[in-house]
Amino acid sequence: MTIHIKRCTLEDLYSLQKISIETFEKTFSKQNSPENITGYMEKAFTLRQLEKELFNPSSQFFFIYFNNEVSGYLKINVDEAQSEDVDQDSLEIERIYIKKEFQKRGLGKCLLNKAQEIAKECGKKKIWLGVWEKNENAIAFYNTQGFFQSGTHTFVMGDEEQADFIMTKTLL
Repeated sequence: MTIHIKRCTLEDLYSLQKISIETFEKTFSKQNSPENITGYMEKAFTLRQLEKELFNPSSQFFFIYFNNEVSGYLKINVDEAQSEDVDQDSLEIERIYIKKEFQKRGLGKCLLNKAQEIAKECGKKKIWLGVWEKNENAIAFYNTQGFFQSGTHTFVMGDEEQADFIMTKTLL
């Protein structure tokens, strides 16, 4: 079993789009209407949008590989790229997804560790993320990793407003 993490570049654009769509759809399609899922993905995961995010110097994407297969990805933001105005001492984990068939293998924890490592390198004191209030498995996972709920924000999924918990972890 080999696991490694690689920063995404423009050469990874099509693979990034593919895994973004696949993991988002499988994670949220059972609890949301097909129209809302499709509408969101057509906005968030276009090649143009992902390319724009890849070129933002305050954002980074990483693939995680399990036995040389792309198994998940991470998107982090600092400074003005953060989706909420939390504070300048924080790094945001905007997206962290593992393909269903690779879950429960420690890959999510590896990506969290990568985010923490980068946060420390950037002099950040906290990391935070938004997680849908109905995503109980993710909330439980983040709690075991030292995150606590520090607030909420609204996430718009098509024509529906949903509540995300803001979860924060202070770095030592």
